[in-house]
Amino acid sequence: MSDRHFKIILVDPDPIFRLGLRVALEAMPNIEVVSEAATDTAVLQTLAELAQQDPNQVNLVILELGDNRSTGSQQQGLQLIQQLKALYPTLPILLFSSVQTPGIIMAAKAFGADGYCPKGTPIAELMTAMIEVANGNSYWLETRANTELNPPPQTPPRRLPLAKWRYNLHSSGIGYIDATLKEITAQLQIPGLPILDRAILAGQRREILAARWLVNQLLLAPQEKQQQQPEVIHSVQPPLSVLPSVSSNIVPSDIQQIFSTPSLLSPRSLQSTLFASCINKLQFSLNNVSNTPLEIDIFREDRKRELLYLILQKLSEQLDDLREAQITVNQLIELQPIILKDLWQATVTEFFGKFSLIKLGNRNIEIVNVLLQNSVVVQTAILNKIPLVRELLSYLLFQTDLQIDNTSYPAGTSEANFQAEIMLENLLIQVANAVVQPLLNSLADVEQIKKDFYDRKLISTREIERFRNDLSWKYRLNNYVKEAQAIFESRYELFLFAPRGIATISVYAPRNKELAQLGGIPLLVTLTLEFRDAIAPRLQSVLSFLGSGIVFVLTQIIGRGLGLIGRGVIQGIGSVSFSEKNFKRNNEKSK
Repeated sequence: MSDRHFKIILVDPDPIFRLGLRVALEAMPNIEVVSEAATDTAVLQTLAELAQQDPNQVNLVILELGDNRSTGSQQQGLQLIQQLKALYPTLPILLFSSVQTPGIIMAAKAFGADGYCPKGTPIAELMTAMIEVANGNSYWLETRANTELNPPPQTPPRRLPLAKWRYNLHSSGIGYIDATLKEITAQLQIPGLPILDRAILAGQRREILAARWLVNQLLLAPQEKQQQQPEVIHSVQPPLSVLPSVSSNIVPSDIQQIFSTPSLLSPRSLQSTLFASCINKLQFSLNNVSNTPLEIDIFREDRKRELLYLILQKLSEQLDDLREAQITVNQLIELQPIILKDLWQATVTEFFGKFSLIKLGNRNIEIVNVLLQNSVVVQTAILNKIPLVRELLSYLLFQTDLQIDNTSYPAGTSEANFQAEIMLENLLIQVANAVVQPLLNSLADVEQIKKDFYDRKLISTREIERFRNDLSWKYRLNNYVKEAQAIFESRYELFLFAPRGIATISVYAPRNKELAQLGGIPLLVTLTLEFRDAIAPRLQSVLSFLGSGIVFVLTQIIGRGLGLIGRGVIQGIGSVSFSEKNFKRNNEKSK
């Protein structure tokens, strides 16, 4: 056994198996299971949090590839391997899986897995595999699945001088291409990259991949092409936008059945892409840098992050349930309020604890029950007003194209993912506001709540009341002015995660139906805006004309008149001075 201390994450959907494996591993010296995860979202969240504390805190991920009978779960496992390798290229991954299908394991190796042991492997053999993989080596335990995965090594043929020159030329060319590809990949990983820059870089990446293929075709001999390992280029940004292309001549039919769609892109893959990117962005500062006060501003940053993580996890579970229910696109319109309400309730219940109690006077009160009593207010004030939820759900569930900002974005493209990511971030922030809102209404000044959740700057009663007053004015302005203005201007204000904090962005959206339903003060606001737009140009012209007239009078008439008077005075003063000098000179001569 190595003396090195190994820190491990276990990823397996079976909690009983995870418990048994954890007990077995922690009985070994120098082994520490730092975390467990049941889903891809959970492990990405865990790794993001650990990387924030210490980038070297995890030495190995032990991963279940999927259910041996479910191709869908195997596809998710392959996608997770790809995401982990794109986000953490040096993180070793050991598959400890019930899957023994050769094609699946071959694909997992191509996607970046570093080793494999089937479930049932003795613990001593598993420990050997763990040490090898954690130390940067490969370990693929020989099974019936590995007979074609690791063929016996062949003696390389002796090269003729011309073949040797061609081989060296190929190696140097591929090295230069790979270095350029790595550089472009790094640029595409920059968060918040503008769409135009992202599109240009993605185009350059495609050109480089094409050049790489061409170099292989021109400079490799036929036998070398067959011997060459299939190359998988990971997606260009964390998270991944598409799965790697898998050639049919190296992957058996069973893995090809998993990726049967022409674009090799499934709705589940889109979801993993967006969620991984969102988890990445949650490492940014969560300070509110917009001009709009948010309910979550009262929380400490670690509590904000924890809440947003939880909402993302609950949303992932909801999407899985909706897929199992086999709902249609048209049903999303009717189900949207129910989906949002269920998401809010599930988040409130788990975030505050189903049976958590606080003491008010002589009574112990269940926090969750108090908060859930405000469901109607929360639904009306926040949840029902979250924009573009149906479009986001349709994109994640059915891979539909996005119609945003008067532009159509094909599903799976970097531009569509960028827009969907903004919609997802806005949804998370708004649902988080909905979770905090009833707390501020009912339990804002409870000491236990302040101690567990609040920012230190907002724990005094005065600061809490000031904060609540700011939110009250926000609701009034939104209900009577800002929302009506946004409807009239055909736009939505969306919140998003930026490197400097939570910011806002404005997107175009047709809102004619909402405009027709306005009444009272909001309607008066729109009429005032329309009247201002109608009269402003004319009034501006009149003011411009009057201003020009005033300027003309002041400069050409009054100014010139004053100038003439001033010049006359100056000339008169000069003449007097000249006369006095002559008078003095004459007097001196007479003497």
